[in-house]
Amino acid sequence: MRRASAVITAVLVSATVGCGGDNSRGDEPGSASGREAYAFPASPDASDRPVPPEVTAAVSLLVRSAVANAIDGAALDQVARSGDPRLAWLLSDLLRFYQGSSDDDGLVDAFNRLTGVDVRDDPLFGDNSWRTVTDHLIAWDLPAPPRYRELKAGLFLAIEPRWAPFFADRDSRIDWRLVSWGGVLLDHRPLGDPSLCPLGCIPALDDPKLTPASDGGWYPEDRLVFGVVVKGDAVAFPKNMMEVHEMVNISIGGTRLGIPYCTLCGSAQAFVLDQLPSGVAPPVLRTSGLLSRSNKVMFDRTSNSVLDTFTGRALSGPLQDANVTLEQVSVVSSTWGEWKRAHPRTRIVARDGGLGRSYPADPLGGRDDRGPIFPVGDVDRRLPVQEQVVGVIDSDGTPVAFAVEQAKAVLAAGGEVAAAGVELVRDGGGLRARSRGGDELASHQAFWFAWSQFHPETELWDGD
Repeated sequence: MRRASAVITAVLVSATVGCGGDNSRGDEPGSASGREAYAFPASPDASDRPVPPEVTAAVSLLVRSAVANAIDGAALDQVARSGDPRLAWLLSDLLRFYQGSSDDDGLVDAFNRLTGVDVRDDPLFGDNSWRTVTDHLIAWDLPAPPRYRELKAGLFLAIEPRWAPFFADRDSRIDWRLVSWGGVLLDHRPLGDPSLCPLGCIPALDDPKLTPASDGGWYPEDRLVFGVVVKGDAVAFPKNMMEVHEMVNISIGGTRLGIPYCTLCGSAQAFVLDQLPSGVAPPVLRTSGLLSRSNKVMFDRTSNSVLDTFTGRALSGPLQDANVTLEQVSVVSSTWGEWKRAHPRTRIVARDGGLGRSYPADPLGGRDDRGPIFPVGDVDRRLPVQEQVVGVIDSDGTPVAFAVEQAKAVLAAGGEVAAAGVELVRDGGGLRARSRGGDELASHQAFWFAWSQFHPETELWDGD
């Protein structure tokens, strides 16, 4: 029987209201504002050593008590006195569900005792204790404690039992330290199911109705679309619809695609689903409700395999066993007016999505405008965290990023935008990447913090 605590249930109810369509902020973490001058302290020493039996018992009791809606104070004190900073990852997980409760201060104090670092010195602490604690752990890259996957499963499966296959895969490449709960449940509806999730998920849009550009006058010309072209077949996906669904499964130009949109990363991508090893069924992509460094965790409903949403690499399940990495095609971020002028034969998703529903013009109400709202650790300071970049992997495997507004200005003035064997060209109101030889390279826009954390070795165009 599922034994979600009253505290966890309350967090679930408040969080699901603000995801996938509504603009309420719920328990949303704070922004990055105010941390520009903050330097993370040195990492505490976390040697690889066995955990004493009495501490192991205290850790297990702490998890059980948390699920039963009562943090065991004696067990928490035992963990804090252990001197093993690896256990701070577990305190981070507990804070995800107990932030703002009467146990918040005790968990933060235990974290400070374990690590020797007072996170209250972080300018963002007043916004959100959980995010502050977790940012430190990610920045330090502390190893996880023994049995961490099983301990974390004890907490998370109390919320969503259907995450069990992800936790059960002992050989997965999932870094469970970085996985957090995004505030919604798993979308497990079969392909083509038009219903909404009764308990709260972000419902993917499968094979939506498409209309000619001439029937798209309902969508303002200055609003954003995500444009995809495959074999001359162009389709535009309105941003407001993508903010509601965050995932589309569709065929374009005879190619089956999965198109996730991570609102937190500002990143729409398109993955090819029907070019897989022999015997592997085309995935049906869904949103899990989990996050990894503020990036949505997507999965294949058919095989229950987790895939990295930024790279398309399978991280668990049968798709990992088959060494699947999904091929990408370009997604161009453009205004609707500029896109349809560049692609007059484009189609656009029908106003009701083919579902008979209506979509708010601005579902998120600027929620992501102030910086990352979930833990990301330290950030690459070469650009502001929310700077929009076009990211691309060049033909020799080098990741390259171009600041969007700067690149557009150079191109508008007749200049060239090129770096590491990649050049950008205009496409409607957006940008497309190609090799110096003229071959298209898969690209998409994203916030700088997102692109740089998944491609830390990226080469940044210098603007010349």
